[in-house]
Amino acid sequence: MTLISPRLPHVVTRNDLALLLLDTYQSAMGVDDDEAIDRLGRAFARPELLADFHRAISAALVAKDPQADPDAVIDKLSKAVQKKRGRVKPAPDHPSIAAVLVRINLELGVAPESMRAMLETDKGKRALDDGMSRLAKYLVGELVK
Repeated sequence: MTLISPRLPHVVTRNDLALLLLDTYQSAMGVDDDEAIDRLGRAFARPELLADFHRAISAALVAKDPQADPDAVIDKLSKAVQKKRGRVKPAPDHPSIAAVLVRINLELGVAPESMRAMLETDKGKRALDDGMSRLAKYLVGELVK
């Protein structure tokens, strides 16, 4: 899938994404804000993980309003990211979102490697895809109203 706009990675940078997911990660992992932001920053330094989040956010933006002008959507998103980053409430608990958090922890080396095999099964891939979609839709819903 292509991104809604090539500007998306510049609007939602890895640091922005870390701040947007800070409360979700912090509350799920039971770590303090400093540890959470450090972990998320290191995880999103992984280009594959960051690209997966950008694709999910792009799909969520398109699903929200398929007829919207991409430039207008990105402009609105940009303003919202600047205004609300670090102030997005935790995403609702869901097993699929937990799969995304496991992937983040695997990227960091803080989850057991046996979890990687679980995410690579058909069921694990479906859960991870669903979790990325749910998390992206949640973020878009919180940011673009």
